Amino acid sequence: MTQPQLRENQIISFLRNRDYRFVRELGQGACGRTILLHDDQIEEYFVCKKYAPYSESQREILFGNFVREIKLLHQIHHPNVVRVFNYYLYPESSAGYILMEFVDGSDIEDYAKSHPEQVNELFMQAISGFGYLERSRVLHRDIRPGNMLIGPGGHLKIIDLGFGKRIRATADFEKSVTLNWWCQPPGEFRDGRYDFATEVYFVGKLFERIIQENEISHFNFTDVLGRMCQHDAFGRVQSFAEVERAIQSDKFFEIGFSDEELEAYRDFADSIAERITKIENGSKYMDDADRIQASLNDAYRTFMLEEFVPNANKVLRCLVVGNYYFKRKGLGTRCVRDFVRLLQTSSPEQRRIIIANLHTRLDALPRYSALEDDDVPF
Repeated sequence: MTQPQLRENQIISFLRNRDYRFVRELGQGACGRTILLHDDQIEEYFVCKKYAPYSESQREILFGNFVREIKLLHQIHHPNVVRVFNYYLYPESSAGYILMEFVDGSDIEDYAKSHPEQVNELFMQAISGFGYLERSRVLHRDIRPGNMLIGPGGHLKIIDLGFGKRIRATADFEKSVTLNWWCQPPGEFRDGRYDFATEVYFVGKLFERIIQENEISHFNFTDVLGRMCQHDAFGRVQSFAEVERAIQSDKFFEIGFSDEELEAYRDFADSIAERITKIENGSKYMDDADRIQASLNDAYRTFMLEEFVPNANKVLRCLVVGNYYFKRKGLGTRCVRDFVRLLQTSSPEQRRIIIANLHTRLDALPRYSALEDDDVPF
């Protein structure tokens, strides 16, 4: 049978609907009601969030928040941020559904009560997730215990971007949300401002409360937490990137790396910094150590018999998402191999430090806002 030819811009309709089995109610937020569903075909659970605002008079107005949450979730990929799998929108009736990852666990405060020994790991995961949102220019704007869930193995997930906002200009930092905050609001609220330093404050205050209520004495990052919780923005840590650097400094000597591990990292980081000549301002970095390791390993297999990588871009695109100028030649195959082995044999904490240090190296490279004619752009 001859297959029909598809036309450009042709609408493709999927006629069969997927059936899910209702399991239970999960909760109600400002803009949505959530339920737990089960897909019997693939034996997986999903969270379904239905657009259902508290006030029916606000249905059309708040529908934009619901659509914005879908857009933000589709652009975000990080192990500490909830994943979205599908959505169904009905704009004509201001209705819709989001199908998301199910986190089978409890909120961060309840989890910390029964697992106080994991507070340092939870803190680092939270900073990693919010650091990624910051680099993606996304404000969460509803940081509270119930929006950080801890799943099996102590894995933290940031959820509910219903009030999320992508920042494109300074004017976007104007405070446009009024919530019943669970702690004293920061000083910048007096000026009608909510920015990334505000997010730092709320994350800091959340962990400050967890530590105080559970009388935790083994928290490793007391100094930086104190600077995160400053009421006035002037004396506060201004970004999650700064918090991450402080964590790296504190943890580097505590965890420790052998001379061989340090050499493997530095050879690779030096080689990458020498290959990339400049990075476009809008480009992002890969954050997930597992994905970086897998993609580098796949790339390595294609040139492992060579002394030098024929085209350095095979390696660079495993680290940078976006545009950059680079030099094709000169990247040694051995340093790529040693770096992959370093990631394979490192602990989760070591891998976070390695990736964060690599990002710091990339941050130091020149930036540009438009394509220029020298070197070779990717």
